[in-house]
Amino acid sequence: MTPLIVANWKMQLSDADAVATAQRLAATAPPDVEVVVCPPFTSLVRIADALRGSSVMLGAQDCAWLERGALTGEVSPADLAALGCRYVIVGHSERRQLLGEQDAVIGKKVRAAIVEGLRPILCVGETFEERRAGKREAVLTAQTAVLHGLDLVGTQRLCVAYEPVWAIGTGHAATPEDVAQAHAFIAEQVREHLRAAAKRVRILYGGSVGPENIAAFLAVPRVDGVLVGTAGQTAARLRNLIAHWKESAE
Repeated sequence: MTPLIVANWKMQLSDADAVATAQRLAATAPPDVEVVVCPPFTSLVRIADALRGSSVMLGAQDCAWLERGALTGEVSPADLAALGCRYVIVGHSERRQLLGEQDAVIGKKVRAAIVEGLRPILCVGETFEERRAGKREAVLTAQTAVLHGLDLVGTQRLCVAYEPVWAIGTGHAATPEDVAQAHAFIAEQVREHLRAAAKRVRILYGGSVGPENIAAFLAVPRVDGVLVGTAGQTAARLRNLIAHWKESAE
């Protein structure tokens, strides 16, 4: 399977820097890797234009759980789809930890995104304290439960991104063994909740992924791609990341 590389730009790039980065990626992205960039909302329109005609796909960093409503500051998944977004990150650990998002709301966002034809990237993962207490599987069970009974219409797809909170932006990536165990468990949960549609789910790894370890992660069974932060926030870094993976894969 062609790996999916999702670059979450968070709130790190100005509009001008984001557009310039997208333009460089559109001109140089290799055709044999699926690349998604997720810029801030304020840059989506201009980046959609910059990526038009290229193989690089557009994603958003979040969405609302309703198509329309009195939700000040939220962004409709319908509007994201109309702008050209193919993917949307949902339930990122920063939103869970810093903004108090709960599984109930995250589940509604996943369903709203599916209805509008977007491919949600559901982020799951345990904190350091939960890991130390041996609660990883309990946390992943609760967080993936939002997929139960989800109706994937036609060829609709989604992703689950395992991002152990203790490894995000810390420089302390999980080991391939850690990732293998977590992804195998997530795959079991996905099969339980989605049955036959489970084959249309990609499981990504996110957490201090860089050129030095991307090949090792993508070699792990059921790691179908990566969700990256710092390593994907410039065109040069993202190309370097892809180059290291391709060099090891040849």
